[in-house]
Amino acid sequence: MIDDANPRAAEPRPAQPTDDSVDRATEAVTEAVTGAMADAATAPALGRRELFVGGATLVAGAALAACGHREEPRPAPAPSPRPNAAAAAQLETKAKAQAAASESQPGVELVELTFADLQARMAAGSDTAKSLVAKYRQRIEALDRKGPMLRSVLELNPDADTIADQLDAERKAGKLRGPLHGIPILIKDNIDTGDKMTTTAGSLALEGSHAAKDAFVVARLRDAGAIILGKTNLSEWANFRGKASSSGWSGRGGQCRNPYALDRSPSGSSSGSGAAAAASLCAAAIGSETDGSIVSPSSCNGLVGIKPTVGLVSRAGVVPLSASQDTLGPMARTVTDAAQLLTVIAGADPADPVTTAPDKARPPAGHDYTKDLDPKALAGARLGVPRKGFFDIVRGVDDLMRTALADLKGAGAELIDPAELPAPPELGDAELEVLMFELHAYLDKYLAGRGPDAHVHSLAEAIAFNKQEAARELAIFGQEWFEQAQAKPGLTDKAYLKAREKCVQIARTQLLDKVMAEHKLDAFVAATNGTAWLIDPVNGDAGGGLNTSTLPAISGYPHVTLPAGQYRGLPVGLSFFGRPYSEGKLIGLAFAYEQITKHRRPPRFLPTAELG
Repeated sequence: MIDDANPRAAEPRPAQPTDDSVDRATEAVTEAVTGAMADAATAPALGRRELFVGGATLVAGAALAACGHREEPRPAPAPSPRPNAAAAAQLETKAKAQAAASESQPGVELVELTFADLQARMAAGSDTAKSLVAKYRQRIEALDRKGPMLRSVLELNPDADTIADQLDAERKAGKLRGPLHGIPILIKDNIDTGDKMTTTAGSLALEGSHAAKDAFVVARLRDAGAIILGKTNLSEWANFRGKASSSGWSGRGGQCRNPYALDRSPSGSSSGSGAAAAASLCAAAIGSETDGSIVSPSSCNGLVGIKPTVGLVSRAGVVPLSASQDTLGPMARTVTDAAQLLTVIAGADPADPVTTAPDKARPPAGHDYTKDLDPKALAGARLGVPRKGFFDIVRGVDDLMRTALADLKGAGAELIDPAELPAPPELGDAELEVLMFELHAYLDKYLAGRGPDAHVHSLAEAIAFNKQEAARELAIFGQEWFEQAQAKPGLTDKAYLKAREKCVQIARTQLLDKVMAEHKLDAFVAATNGTAWLIDPVNGDAGGGLNTSTLPAISGYPHVTLPAGQYRGLPVGLSFFGRPYSEGKLIGLAFAYEQITKHRRPPRFLPTAELG
């Protein structure tokens, strides 16, 4: 959606260079779109405000800004007529063949298994940690590198078998570290591991480069007995490199695909974490978010995603974008598994001072979020329902939301409807300004600390590298955001301080804090975003039409999403977001909703959405 009230939103896209070497996955997607989907309508391309569409930031700015000065957007037009009978039959045949093939893939017995299920198999001797590693590795080979070619996993851990052997020996000796003991987890490739794996943020500029030590979160996972199985593909540099980007594309990994419809975007920037967890290529995954990068791919891949309060989970050892908004969080198939992951990765870290800052709302050290899994949490809960900018935008999503609201009310929740969150247009501009300043400052600091095996040690060097390797790095989209960020001065600049103050004043004081206090809310509830959009390497992301991530992202407040159903076979998430450090409450609400609805469905690797 283009925001006509913002002249910059209508800026023309820069011409995109072409290259015959654009990766084969992207070509296959393009062929699928131009063939079977030739007569399907595609959304118009967005301009500047799409930069984080489906996974990092500001696409919501357009939707929210629309509430302030012009009429609420009309519903999306009806889809184009379905393909002719022959084309429809061909699609159906392909879909059935792909679904049948997926059922015969290796490790099918692991599909949809929870941490508890996997622990039961290991306890019974049906599996060991080492056999789980082998089976997930076989699934990655069959589904990620062959078959549907999801391209969700960039790299596998060569030490996984050795680690699994150690954990199996501990189990045999009667020593269990907890619910993650022997559980294979994938992590996003912007999270440092001090081992044989590389950390690259998906960029060829860091290809072959190793981090000196584990990120705080990785160390916590290892201590809890989790096996870091490998690293996932992502929108390169967390989708803040250039305009007209394609979520889930990186120079290292190519285009990641949505396992529910292979011609659709997995969203981003935690694209691979979303696709891999959804396809049971791991037990669960870790993603990161600046604005939408956990919750959007979780929604588009039918997962539970938790974007924690900034300050609950350390960012030390993570390729940075914004100190104001960056955080890490779980992406899992159930609320219980997500809660167990959050329990492990949350904690104070002196290397990230925001995690040690005094806050009376902060839970006590070692808080167990599984204690918040209350099936009756919705009874008596006061939930605010924002309407403007959240409804009447995406066809199919409104029906799902009406059902969700009825389910919430049926479970005893009190709906304050509407409880509007009318964000002004200048909020998106202020957020963009903050991100530009912070990217330059914090990425320079991070890259300066990388070893001599890194090709670049500053933002300026990364820009130069991309120009030198334009055929491989800039063939699909550019690096306008990098170049604009490079021009920004330090964090003492008045423009930065003013922009950050405006973000806090609007998102926290004028909106979330005020509306929650006025209505005595426990949380807000809304659709996380629209359905996954078609992958388009020519025009970039079209977006899902709406996005709920921006206000909690700018505020640094928690946000939980979980499946609310499907439209044409494409998952849609339901969001709960609220006050800082209210993760326990939000997890309880999400768990109660999950228990009464059970909307999670595994993907079938269909060639396209269900158009019939």
